[in-house]
Amino acid sequence: MYPPPLPYLGYPPPPTPLRPVRGVAVFAVVALVCDSLIGIVAAVIDLWYASLVDRMIVDLDSVSEAEIDTADFVYGLSGILEAVVYLVAVVAFLVWLFRVRANAEILSPGGHRRSQPWLIFGWMVPIINFWFPKQIVDDIWYASSRVPSPPRGLFNAWWAAWLIGTWVTNAAVRLLFNSDGLEPLAAAARFDVVSIVLMLIAAVLAIGVIRKITEAQEEHRSAAAAGMPSGGMPPGDMASGAPGGMPPGGMAPGGMAPGAPGGGHPGY
Repeated sequence: MYPPPLPYLGYPPPPTPLRPVRGVAVFAVVALVCDSLIGIVAAVIDLWYASLVDRMIVDLDSVSEAEIDTADFVYGLSGILEAVVYLVAVVAFLVWLFRVRANAEILSPGGHRRSQPWLIFGWMVPIINFWFPKQIVDDIWYASSRVPSPPRGLFNAWWAAWLIGTWVTNAAVRLLFNSDGLEPLAAAARFDVVSIVLMLIAAVLAIGVIRKITEAQEEHRSAAAAGMPSGGMPPGDMASGAPGGMPPGGMAPGGMAPGAPGGGHPGY
């Protein structure tokens, strides 16, 4: 029996195919939309609950015991439902993030500043959670985009809205749990509406981020299916002055692939 023939070393091995991301992107977008809709319902309940508390402040006897019990139940249930749907949205976003990060490592093996465990821990560890997740998403976008310096305005706006919304949400939760009277309770309910609006803005921008990265990676997959390398050059085309032609994805000045070690990195 003869051993299998060795591959000819003059040619690079075939590139690892990118995994499809549209399905997980749809899952993440639907989860974010559901979270936003539940947030809107919760905001309406907040305002209704605050108005009921206002009536109690003016005249406690104007509100029946049954109304108080119903309001407490609805208000508490909305908070639980909001937390559950938010958790589902977080999981959906992380599933999408892991998928696009895996593809981005194929497109740009050396273009990522944080290792994979930080895709989760970067959101949890205090202080560094202010910038690690943004760096991870920026690197994925840089690796996925088909232009040298892709715009990042949407990504910056999303991250700013996320940071502000998270801070206000945490403040609203502390205000609610520290409320020791009717007036602070009504103020906490109204302040929760502000946090919901800010998180709604962050969710809308996050959907934009998901769509941008997903579309960029699907373009790479479509190009590969059509027999085109990632850089858009048909197989067999020769780059000027490059003996043997260009490898898939093109080369950056100096002969380094964009994002590869030593090949330069975006100034994020």
